[in-house]
Amino acid sequence: MQKLPIDTEYLLRTLAELLAIPSPTGYTDQVVHYTGEALQALDIELELTRRGAIRTTLRGEQSSPDRAIVVHLDTIGAMCAGLKDNGRLALTPVGTWSARFAEGARVDVLTEGRTLRGTILPLKASGHVYGDEVDTQPVSWDNLELRLDEPVYNKDDLQALGCHIGDFVAVDPRPEFADNGYINSRHLDDKAGVAAVLAAAKALKDHGVTLPVDVHLLFTISEEVGSGASGVLHQDVAEMLTIDNATPAPGQNSQETGVTIAIKDQVGPFDYHLTQKLIGLCREHDIAHQRDVFRYYRSDSASAIEAGNDIRTALLCFGVDSSHGYERTHLGALQSLAALLTLYAQSGPTFARDRRELAPLEGFPQDNHDPVYEEEGQR
Repeated sequence: MQKLPIDTEYLLRTLAELLAIPSPTGYTDQVVHYTGEALQALDIELELTRRGAIRTTLRGEQSSPDRAIVVHLDTIGAMCAGLKDNGRLALTPVGTWSARFAEGARVDVLTEGRTLRGTILPLKASGHVYGDEVDTQPVSWDNLELRLDEPVYNKDDLQALGCHIGDFVAVDPRPEFADNGYINSRHLDDKAGVAAVLAAAKALKDHGVTLPVDVHLLFTISEEVGSGASGVLHQDVAEMLTIDNATPAPGQNSQETGVTIAIKDQVGPFDYHLTQKLIGLCREHDIAHQRDVFRYYRSDSASAIEAGNDIRTALLCFGVDSSHGYERTHLGALQSLAALLTLYAQSGPTFARDRRELAPLEGFPQDNHDPVYEEEGQR
């Protein structure tokens, strides 16, 4: 097992290209095509579900108990909820995010015929008109409207322009890549994770690494609305890593550097043995890391478990300050995450007995001090 170098130029270029593709949940076809072509360029076999989630296989010496690494392609966004008499569009959010971070956003309105540009504004948007009321008005989606950069002044004008209830609204990412490694952009959740997964796959391919067991890279398209990995798993997957953002903030232990390993989120604890294995890989190979628990957070791991999959899950994260807002991460977190993924792919199954869905009591770990890594045939 070796800690592989990560092609940073590839990682950053891939991230920039992903960020340029609008992909609010429900409008993900274009980003699916981009990701599929990126995987094909790496000579990775893939297949798509009916709705477009991507399933891939990196072949190992054994096919079971195989594992999955899952990351999501969809982002938060909005949708037209109504055509207003003043020529503006009413909005409803796609995914869970605060209207506070929508105010002032430049957006694409994705109509049936063309893409229109506009800005999301509070109902009282000018201090010269409303005075102090611009500061006291409520923060809510009902208190926002979308101003199109078109000569529209009433509902009839909007209809003539081709606007409809249900038109998707994609928020501009406005990425900035600083020389000191900081990356500012909307939608780093989870496109930075996608870029890290692809960079890890490239490292494994470039170095011709022989994997001990099959690894499936999964790219979901509905994580932001809760269903994510519920319908994309191969049925023989025994353990799964979810890749998503961590939440640096007061009272949290997440950082924008290194890998944040989640121990628990609002759904409950992640698998102890798989999590400890990942911590051990970080220690053994000198990968900066920290642990954290998340109070208001769920991921693809939750949707996979809730769909009835009996699998061990863990959550690996890159720190994102102001998640679902004006987000920021650091290149160091993405490099550390990609490096850890290459090590995990080279490791053996956490428990060889997990190849069987049902097995006898003998060989099941007796407590949390049992070994968290086993060579094939040890149990």
